[in-house]
Amino acid sequence: MATHTLTATLCNSSLIKSNSNFKVFGTRIITRTQKTQTLAMATAPTAAKVAPAVIVGGGRVGRALQEMGSGQDLLVKRGDPVPLDFEGPILVCTRNDDLDAVLEVTPKSRWSVDVDNLADLVFVQNGMLEPWFQSKGLGDADQVLAYFAVSKLGEPPIDGKTDTNPEGLTAAYGKWASAVAARLHAGGLSCKVLDKEAFQKQMLEKLIWISAFMLVGARHPGATVGVVEKEFRSEVSSLIAELASAAAAEKGIVFEEAIEERLCAYSRAVAHFPTAVKEVNVVLSHTFEAFGTISSILIWLVDAKLLKTRTVFLLLTWKLISCSLNGGMAGSILSPTRQLLKGNLILAPYIQRGLKS
Repeated sequence: MATHTLTATLCNSSLIKSNSNFKVFGTRIITRTQKTQTLAMATAPTAAKVAPAVIVGGGRVGRALQEMGSGQDLLVKRGDPVPLDFEGPILVCTRNDDLDAVLEVTPKSRWSVDVDNLADLVFVQNGMLEPWFQSKGLGDADQVLAYFAVSKLGEPPIDGKTDTNPEGLTAAYGKWASAVAARLHAGGLSCKVLDKEAFQKQMLEKLIWISAFMLVGARHPGATVGVVEKEFRSEVSSLIAELASAAAAEKGIVFEEAIEERLCAYSRAVAHFPTAVKEVNVVLSHTFEAFGTISSILIWLVDAKLLKTRTVFLLLTWKLISCSLNGGMAGSILSPTRQLLKGNLILAPYIQRGLKS
């Protein structure tokens, strides 16, 4: 597939200063200025044929991807078996907590990774899936980072082109990356083909966007991501800053400058999209893996009334306390709820032993 080079000029950020050196949670984070970033963009001619695919999941994203095809795709609904003899990529468009079930109905020869990386599964999920990939022997599985929004079933997707990234932010990685890019281009959407390192960095940025905007939105029922960006900017900015710093320290990466503005610009591009927190257990798992901390996530879940049982709250509180007492990054104390939690660390032994306070 033909490629061309695009040079994107990155804006200055009030969050991460040029060549800055600062401490967060006792960890020194060093950022570097990169005025330009060169990205390899996959381009597909208008008449290029879209490779037929098996599409697992008949929700908003799955249906949208099917509409971009040439009419030869096979749509597999949740729970139905994936065929063995249908050549081409298998686009997995289910929720994260359905992935185990998808593997169970997919012939292992289609998803087991050999030395030639011949697996056909392509995961179109948000979040950090690497630990799950490793636990299932999937290795460096193909992934798509979807920076487009489909607010309702059957509606056309809105591309995540922003005033800071007019070339688009959607990215694909792996064996079938070029085929996925061609499909998205056929549907009028942008898509970059990235190597593993560049893809992982953008994946973490998307995870930070979801964690920050969805949680702030959950605290303000009915707020869309656009409302969060416009009316609750200070709240979401504090979460972006905390999570970006934690992710940089935990994963040993350096985000490009202006991460806050990039994520807020994306929210403006898909301003109508609703906010919600689903799969709370998956959200927390991704948080542990990516950021090494759950302080803000835990507190915001409590504030948003998304942790509904005392048992779950106590278990998560103990996890937070354990992280803090063992030198982990416990997060900043920014609200009265956090102050209350900090003041009750003496309860840790009782929580650990499961005793009633």
